[in-house]
Amino acid sequence: MSDSQNNAPKSEEQGEKRSTRPNRPRNNPNRNRSRSGNRQPREPKAVDGNRVAPEKEVDGNRKPAAKEVDGNSDQSRNRNRPNRSKGNRPNQNRQGGSAQNRQGSSSSGGNKNRNRRRHAPAPTDQALLDCAMRNQEVQRERLNPHNKLDLNATAKVRITPLGGLGEIGGNMMVMETDNEAILIDVGMSFPDETMHGVDILVPDFSYVREIKNKIVAVIITHAHEDHIGAVPYLFKEMQFPIYGTAMPLAMIGNKFDEHNLKDARRFFRPIEKRKVYKIGNDFEIEWMHITHSIIDSSSVAITTAAGTVIHTGDFKIDHTPIDGYTTDLHRYAYYGEKGVLCLLSDSTNSYNKEITPSELSVAPALDRVFAKAEGRIILSTFSSNIHRLQQAIQYGIKYGRKVCVIGRSMERNLEVAMQYKYLEFPKNIFVDADDVSRMNDKEVLIITTGSQGEENSALFRTAIGEHRHIKIKPTDLVILSSRAIPGNEGGISQMMNHLEKAGARIARDRDLHVSGHASIEEQKLLLRLVQPKFFMPIHGEYNHVMRHKETAMQCGIPERNILLMGDGDTIEVTPKYMRKAKTVKSGKTYIDNQNNHMIADDVVVDRQKMASDGMVMIIAQVSQSDSRLISKPRVTSFGIVPDKQDKAFAQEMEDVLEHFLVNLKPGLIENAKAMENDLRAVVRKHIYRKMKKYPLIVPNVFVS
Repeated sequence: MSDSQNNAPKSEEQGEKRSTRPNRPRNNPNRNRSRSGNRQPREPKAVDGNRVAPEKEVDGNRKPAAKEVDGNSDQSRNRNRPNRSKGNRPNQNRQGGSAQNRQGSSSSGGNKNRNRRRHAPAPTDQALLDCAMRNQEVQRERLNPHNKLDLNATAKVRITPLGGLGEIGGNMMVMETDNEAILIDVGMSFPDETMHGVDILVPDFSYVREIKNKIVAVIITHAHEDHIGAVPYLFKEMQFPIYGTAMPLAMIGNKFDEHNLKDARRFFRPIEKRKVYKIGNDFEIEWMHITHSIIDSSSVAITTAAGTVIHTGDFKIDHTPIDGYTTDLHRYAYYGEKGVLCLLSDSTNSYNKEITPSELSVAPALDRVFAKAEGRIILSTFSSNIHRLQQAIQYGIKYGRKVCVIGRSMERNLEVAMQYKYLEFPKNIFVDADDVSRMNDKEVLIITTGSQGEENSALFRTAIGEHRHIKIKPTDLVILSSRAIPGNEGGISQMMNHLEKAGARIARDRDLHVSGHASIEEQKLLLRLVQPKFFMPIHGEYNHVMRHKETAMQCGIPERNILLMGDGDTIEVTPKYMRKAKTVKSGKTYIDNQNNHMIADDVVVDRQKMASDGMVMIIAQVSQSDSRLISKPRVTSFGIVPDKQDKAFAQEMEDVLEHFLVNLKPGLIENAKAMENDLRAVVRKHIYRKMKKYPLIVPNVFVS
């Protein structure tokens, strides 16, 4: 190095950069290109014993080397000046570094190292490359369901939901081949506030009637009302063998008893999980254990000539269930490895990003509130949530309380669970409702129905003071261990108001309840285990199944292989394609639960009209000879005008009637039914023009 280089000023920071930055040969001939794009080796020229600085980059572009002036380069003249480029690095430092690199290069290999690129990759090991390519092929083969199905098969299976799509509840599905069919679940749903006098809704069985000769079985996944509640109404018309595990069949048997269908128990076909059953000639079905908010729940794997269809039923993935029976993930993986044609999966919790907590996570919250309670504890939850009831009873026993069970469905479900050995409790811990008033408040645990604010439930009647044995006290603690079903929020709020007016304290912490449905992450797990070729989300409103579709696409299922169904849509599935084939009649049938009778559609429509727009009754006697009123007509209205305006309204209707008779069509007087229909239309038009209402109009015209 020259003296000027040795004496160049250098900061500590610059020195640190020099020490950590690798030496870069500045005289690499491969770094210079000719204008034609070919590499041209260029040797730097010496001037007065000093070498001209190589090219350097400025803002990503290469700057040409400094030109000579008077025999000296610009860089030589300015050697002792600090560099003003980014980083404030002196030129002499860079130049000196180049000299060092040149010396090292010449001493360690000459032209060989000079021609090698900096950071050049190590030579490729062909054996490792072959290994990587083979493993990529294995992964593609593993994740490709097309290779697991018989694409030459011509068989097809048709799937038709008759309930459970576009709604929460009322689940029912038909699956059929060319010759046979099965029903999967026959559930009920609940009415909204406009369905006056309606207690429950059951699916329309019109399509079932059309294909009843093809149906070989009813398949039950679990015992919730929205999956078995409509079975008695179906069996009043048609009977088929009904397959399921012990708990669902026992609860269906209780329903048969209520509906005077005790003989229908002969159609029960109890099954064992993990065992394949040949049903009819076209179906082979296996029940696989799944965790849910009711015990003994199942998914079903249905194998036909077209392929295997898996129906999950309602589910969540609970790794620490109360009974220790975890979801049988091994069977899903087994069928996924063999190849699954189509997956039908529960969409209820499609928006929940957090993993659904285990049922066991409710225990600490129950323990906490039980420990602090100073008076009676009244706990209300879903009557079918046997494991929640089990935990509540266990903590009641822990804190020295006797258990009083109130509510017909709650009593019946606990009795069935103990009868078939799902639960085991000593009978002496239970007391009757009429014994509660004679016991110390700190020794009582009341478990009751009514967490959804149903007006006929035990808790609601207790809240309003109409229960025969239980009256609310200021020291009572009411625990609502459930979530509000959409549409029930108003009833729950009303019941809570009554309870608090009576002096009770209400515990409704989030920790006191967990959902029974899978969140997004659990849906992903099942999708990855099953790896279906086609996917159809079920059980939920449209926004739920749409969100489930997005999750399935994230898990590798192409959008073209996902189809969103609606009630009544018939979907045809083969190994090659999935398409909508037709639409069948679907809908709801209204049930009055007081007498278990169906309510005609027009009755519900009339009730809705009366509730929203009122009713008008017109009774008139008309002369057949001259089409005139024989006497003053009688007009009665309900919900149209205030009582003080009844006379004026009646006079107005009389004028409308007289005008109608004056302009009566010839010969219409002889057809009383047709004349009443025309009068109804005239009166409705008049009332709508004045009041913007469509009331129920009941004309009675007597011709004499």
